Amino acid sequence: MKKLFYGLGLLSVLSLSACSEEQKQETADSKVSQSIETPFFWENANVYFLLTDRFQNGDKSNDLNFERTKETGPLRGFMGGDIKGITQKIEEGYFTDLGINAIWFTPVVEQVHGSVDEGTGETYAYHGYWAKDWTALDPNFGTMTELEELIEKAHAKGIRVLLDVVINHTGPVTEQDPVYPSDWVRIKPKCAYNSYETYVDCTLVENLPDVLTNSDQEVALPPHLVEKWKKEGRLDEEVASLNAFFERTGLPRAPRFYIMKWLSDYVRKYGVDGFRVDTVKHTEAGIWEELRKVVVEAFADWKKEHPAKKLDDNDFYMVGEVYNYVISSGRDFSYDGDTTVNFFDNGFKSLINFEFKYDAQKPYEELFAKYDAQLSGVLSDKSVMNYLTSHDDGAPFDPDRSRAMEAATKLLLTPGATQIYYGDETIRPLVYEGAVGDANLRTFMNWEELSENVERGGHKAQDVFNHYARLGKFRIAHPAVGAGRHQMISESPYVFSRKLDKDGFQDQVVVALDLTEDQKEISVSDVFQEGDKVMDYYSGQTATVKDGKVAIKAKNGILLIGK
Repeated sequence: MKKLFYGLGLLSVLSLSACSEEQKQETADSKVSQSIETPFFWENANVYFLLTDRFQNGDKSNDLNFERTKETGPLRGFMGGDIKGITQKIEEGYFTDLGINAIWFTPVVEQVHGSVDEGTGETYAYHGYWAKDWTALDPNFGTMTELEELIEKAHAKGIRVLLDVVINHTGPVTEQDPVYPSDWVRIKPKCAYNSYETYVDCTLVENLPDVLTNSDQEVALPPHLVEKWKKEGRLDEEVASLNAFFERTGLPRAPRFYIMKWLSDYVRKYGVDGFRVDTVKHTEAGIWEELRKVVVEAFADWKKEHPAKKLDDNDFYMVGEVYNYVISSGRDFSYDGDTTVNFFDNGFKSLINFEFKYDAQKPYEELFAKYDAQLSGVLSDKSVMNYLTSHDDGAPFDPDRSRAMEAATKLLLTPGATQIYYGDETIRPLVYEGAVGDANLRTFMNWEELSENVERGGHKAQDVFNHYARLGKFRIAHPAVGAGRHQMISESPYVFSRKLDKDGFQDQVVVALDLTEDQKEISVSDVFQEGDKVMDYYSGQTATVKDGKVAIKAKNGILLIGK
């Protein structure tokens, strides 16, 4: 197990701007650090999700490539964010300060060079979901060397890296970007979304060629890739690598296996820890188990070649975007009542949970008890990833950020893995004048607003950041929060415990929420023993268990108690 070091309280965010004397004192009072040896469980992961192009511009020299100079609709062109920018924030400790132990960023493979007009103005592939060449990185995002450095820097801080991957489709056809051959993709019909076949054997939208993932027919390399690789001087190398892959695996040279090979190379070469898989329900379920086998082998090979660099013995992780999957359905996903598929039995450890933003409207105990029951029952060996804001969910839980503190509390204390969308912690605006649809959700990260401690929705940016940070550090220090069993201790004041006993590791915590000024102590006798030294991870205060109780003055009405 890796030894990780985490501090509590206000951290480097306050170095971004001048602090008040009260803030400086609070920082000094709350810098309680500890050394912990804690295993990592994906069921408790605190994942930070960001759009590569919209987070941090680390290299302005790569902002323009392939003559992408057309005027676009609002927020529909490249804005400069890149891999190097993410690495800068890793090195600065931003993610560590926030209590993040995994980062997921949008795809960085080479995108189509041209733009398309979707009725909202010209749009370039800034989002990363329009692949042209899976074997290369888009220069707007960075280089292979920079990707390798990002992963190494993240691992050095105990942070896992998830690549966002697409097998379902290529990028659209443009003047600069020819369509893949007809034995690789279909260009019609457009999905009607009223039966299994009309979700799978079709194109998601017009002009988004659908990869023939159901075909086992052996196909040749697309001519445009052959020509491209010749010009780049790497055709022989790529062909030799493909030949070795197909000879080793015995898989047919069908379109999906080419793509799986190309994606697994990032795992084998750089030690990527997992994939977030896009558009899962729009492809035959069985291909995801095929992908899992390929990347599990690649991950094992990387660990064998780099024994000193591996973080632990966890398997390769795959979380799927089965759009509109809800935790209430357990393991099953229904295609409008037509066909039911269990994606958990087809390669996935976890699925993104599209129900959480509705469940978050419920009182704490109703919310927590529901997720405990599902995750310890029908999903006992699996998990879900909960979120409240995302890049393509036009109805987020808190669109005006007026419930930012509540959103953080519910998201980070609910059983299951969590996904923080970039800017949730800084009350980044989710509406942009003139933007249409998903573009509203994709403004550039509001670093200046955090530095200036702006107010939005009745909250100050730094207060919200610090709230996320305290809860996040509590999660990663205590896997019981997301992966343990939930039990209410008392209804008023509301106090609950989480206990975890897994793989020889035991952990337990007690949490109290919405405490009033006159509530001076809480009961912990079912969790901690008399005389135990415990700490409140929210305020940094310590106490000793006496008469089965802990007396700590709660900050913001919250106590996060653990050893």
